[in-house]
Amino acid sequence: MSNARRTPQQERGERRLAQLLESAASVMAEAGYDAATMTAIAERADASIGALYQYFPNKEAIVRALRQQYVREIQALWLPLTAEASKLSIRQLVDRIIDMFVDYVERRPAYFQVLSAPGDYKRDPVARNRLREHFAALFRERCPEMSREAAFRVANVTVQVLKGMNPLYAEAKGAEKEEIVREFKQVLVSYLGSRLKAD
Repeated sequence: MSNARRTPQQERGERRLAQLLESAASVMAEAGYDAATMTAIAERADASIGALYQYFPNKEAIVRALRQQYVREIQALWLPLTAEASKLSIRQLVDRIIDMFVDYVERRPAYFQVLSAPGDYKRDPVARNRLREHFAALFRERCPEMSREAAFRVANVTVQVLKGMNPLYAEAKGAEKEEIVREFKQVLVSYLGSRLKAD
């Protein structure tokens, strides 16, 4: 394994890439995906349009990069839950899963714009299953006698429930968001309570 340090040029490039993505997210959050232009993104990043095109050939490539970033960040948020799963009640576990997600999307206002952007964004099957494998491990920690296959199935359903919350939460305003969250928590508590060891 190489222990080579990143060069200052690499670090500058990574910072520039992060800045471009943050600017793109900001423009999309304000204007929407369709109205966001490469020119507006470059201007928001205080970069030339040529510099933006050096990193991304088009807006679809920006969305792809943002999706990958968001998935990594959400997975990193949920990762510590595996170690705590056996100490939490079903309701506490569901509260943590959903509250972490809601807090994340509130801090990433472009999340739903990026998620609903048109285009062919097929994810690598390994990357697609990573979150499901994480939840499966979490559920087996909570319920050790559950088989790997059953845990993965429960994880898959859990992910679909969370995905189902996305459009309703995105459209909701004010207090209705809290009601949507409460309803989906109840769905997941009921489901996981029947599949894992209930307290």
